[in-house]
Amino acid sequence: MAYPDDLLSDYEHVVLHKHPHWKALLLPVLVFLITVGGGIWLVLLARDLGEPWDMVSLIAIGVVALILLIWLFLAPFVRWRTTHFIVTTDRVMAREGLISRTGIDIPLARINSVRFEHGLIDRIVGCGTLIIESASEEPLEFDDIPRVERVHSLLYREINDNPYDDFQADHSQTQQYPVDEEYPPEPPPGRAR
Repeated sequence: MAYPDDLLSDYEHVVLHKHPHWKALLLPVLVFLITVGGGIWLVLLARDLGEPWDMVSLIAIGVVALILLIWLFLAPFVRWRTTHFIVTTDRVMAREGLISRTGIDIPLARINSVRFEHGLIDRIVGCGTLIIESASEEPLEFDDIPRVERVHSLLYREINDNPYDDFQADHSQTQQYPVDEEYPPEPPPGRAR
């Protein structure tokens, strides 16, 4: 079974599974490019040094570059890759970490409200912060959720058990569906999903 399928109970299905937005990797990628570029430049300078300093400087440059790449590029990338935000038919799950793992599960029935926030940069790149208020004392914030408005809407629909309830805002145009049609019906014509 693939993650998170092995964590699900009977009749529970994954509705949404996301990693943080790629925005979280901008600084690590910038560090990678600067480290590689700076390392190449320093290696070219070190070639002109005399014996034995040329080899000593090459080893020192390699060790420092390797430490920087592991600490400032590889570790954030692994942290990004092992961070999961999952919405199932029964709960919201968040998992983070590879060696030291943390996680939280929030049953959909315990969620009081869901809201999102995103500033100008977040709106430009298409992410934001999802804030879930449940029976706990403080609201839980999930940063860098891709397409946060759609996740907010999807989570609202899952909590309310009717995926098309927000399409019935104008009750004067409510349509009656035949009993033999599959529920939930497709949204009325002209309405977006």
